[in-house]
Formats: sequence, C-alpha cells, structure tokens
Amino acid sequence: MSYDMHTVLKAIVDKGHLDEFQKDLAREMICGDATISGIPVGLIANQRGLVKGRPGEKPRFGGIVYAESAEKVAYFIDRCDREGIPLLFVQDVSGFMVGPEAEQEGIIRSGARWVEAMACARVPKIVLTVNHASGAGYYAMAGQGFDPDFIFTWPTGRMGVMEGESAVQAVHGPALDKAAKEKKPPSAEVQESVGAMREDYEHQLDARYAAARGFVDAIIHPEETAVVLAMALRTALHNDGPHVGAFVLPQQPLPAR
Repeated sequence: MSYDMHTVLKAIVDKGHLDEFQKDLAREMICGDATISGIPVGLIANQRGLVKGRPGEKPRFGGIVYAESAEKVAYFIDRCDREGIPLLFVQDVSGFMVGPEAEQEGIIRSGARWVEAMACARVPKIVLTVNHASGAGYYAMAGQGFDPDFIFTWPTGRMGVMEGESAVQAVHGPALDKAAKEKKPPSAEVQESVGAMREDYEHQLDARYAAARGFVDAIIHPEETAVVLAMALRTALHNDGPHVGAFVLPQQPLPAR
C-alpha cells in the first residue's frame, strides 16, 4: 500500500525536522539532512506510491530507482562523504527501472555512479529496512554485499533478489500465459512447481530468516528505531574508518628495486 515515507522519517529524527535536498527533483528518492540524538546524519530513503513528476513529466512509481534519482543520490552521497556526515539508508526499494526508455535516459550509467559513490564513501553507513528490499536497488541502498556498519530491519522487512510472484513469472511465465490463452489450468507439474517456489520465497524473504543467518544485525520494533540508530551512529563514529566495507584491499608490498 502507498504511504508517505516523510511521516516515517519525521518519527525517527530529532524534532521531526528533515532539511530535504533537491526536494522537487526525483521525488521518488528522499535525501536530506537531519540529526538523531544530536548526531548529524544524511538520510536516503525511498518514497512509495505513485509520485507526480514536474509539469509535462510522467508520474513515477515510488520504490523504483530512475536515472534522475540515481544521479541525485550519488551527488548527495559524495557531498556527505566530503563533509564527514554518516549515511542512513531507509529501504523500501523494489529495484531499478528497466526497459528501452530507462536505458536511453542513462539508467545504467547513473546506477553505476550511485553504486560507486556508495561503495567508496568513507563515512559510516547504516541501513534500516522498513518494508521491501530487493533487486539491484537493495545493493545500491548499501545492501549486505557492501558490508555497511549496521543493518537493521523492522519485523515487516522483506529482503531478497525478488518477490515470489516475480520469480514465478520469470520461471513459469510462458507456461502460465499459454494456459491462460487456452483457457485451461496449467499442468499439475507447473502448479506444483509454482506453489513450491512461492512457499520457498515467502520463507526466505522473512526478516526472521535474514536475522537467523546474520544477514541483518537485529530486528527492531518501530518504536525503538530512534534509540537503536543513535546507538549505532555513536558506535560507528568510534571507528576511525574508512567505512568501505569488505572492499578494503590489504597493503601491497613495495615494488622490488
């Protein structure tokens, strides 16, 4: 269901105050400055629902990353990194926009620019999953593969490559479409495979599945969010860094002379 992510953010930050960055540009991505327990933080969050564009533009789907929003976030991350401001990623993301139009707009270049900025940022990175986190958008929002300082999730969090229905369509879409056109049920084998796939994805997308395997650091309740994030920020700031995750290369030997 649609909801306003601004309401969630205002419940987390001090006095509900968020100084939004380029608020009228790429409104499906929210970037802004705030404080949590007095600690400055750069917030990056996904807006949900159908987002109206500027005059003459098509509306955009919240939770989807477009080329313009990727450029906006990359610029914001670079600016926070230069000023030493920790980053908080609040995830409710379904992935990057795909298709010829998105590619012509430069989604591949812009997406790579975002991922590079995030991976190379030397400031602390903290992740909070409030609902959905899947696809390349999950990784761009400092997903587990980039080893952020902390990853938290609400009990409502769902983390995976894709949702069960998307996986079913990717694997069994042609067979299901054929059966629908012929106005008859799919074969028993297809129905069994579809049911098993849905059940498997529902099990593995659950926040408890991720927490039990160390994919997230903790499941937290919404009312605890501000306190837990403040603790995580204080802890991360005690680490001199750089906070570039698993991609820190060991010191190489000097060349022979």
